[in-house]
Amino acid sequence: MRIAAARHAQPGLEGQLERGLEELGIPLGREVVTQLIQYLALLQKWNRVYNLTAIRDADKMVSGHLLDCLALIPHVRGGRVLDVGSGAGLPGIPLAAAKPGVHVSLLDSGHKKAAFLRQAVAELRLRNAQVVCERVESWHPLEKFDWIVSRAFAELAEFVALTGHLLAPGGALAAMKGVYPFEEIERLPPGFRARQVHRLAVPGLESERHLVLIERA
Repeated sequence: MRIAAARHAQPGLEGQLERGLEELGIPLGREVVTQLIQYLALLQKWNRVYNLTAIRDADKMVSGHLLDCLALIPHVRGGRVLDVGSGAGLPGIPLAAAKPGVHVSLLDSGHKKAAFLRQAVAELRLRNAQVVCERVESWHPLEKFDWIVSRAFAELAEFVALTGHLLAPGGALAAMKGVYPFEEIERLPPGFRARQVHRLAVPGLESERHLVLIERA
């Protein structure tokens, strides 16, 4: 079944996403909204075999995946973004769809996950996204990144240790967290500091969400 057909079978999801975007104050065109719903359909299809995400219900995916990731948009800086441990493409694919002027690299060392990411990038025609199947600590691209984001990837100290070599001068590491990570911030390694911690209000989610921005000290 083509993902476009799956979208038409779930017309309520577009309205749910549009209402959530209105609450977040993030205007996205109809084409992008349609693209994101197509992404959910593709994710559901692959999830039956590869277990890419624990959330199975499409309604919950809108808030728990799409809106949760799109809430980062006001904080994204620079033209090169790296999504570390991308998994099912979260938050990288929603960010690439919403910000076509930003180049997004989706990095995951799992071959099955990388296969899904390549399929998603191709079907959604995301010309500003590339998939990298490497271990982050051993990957050394020619260009570094302005914004390196992780979602449930590692504790802050480990995140910094694994990705610091990929950060461009003046760039930021962005870690998506649940409750405010007081203890993790205290354990940041020398040479790095928490620049800001933003509390995110994600429509449809009752649990706490925070974005920790880390910079070189």
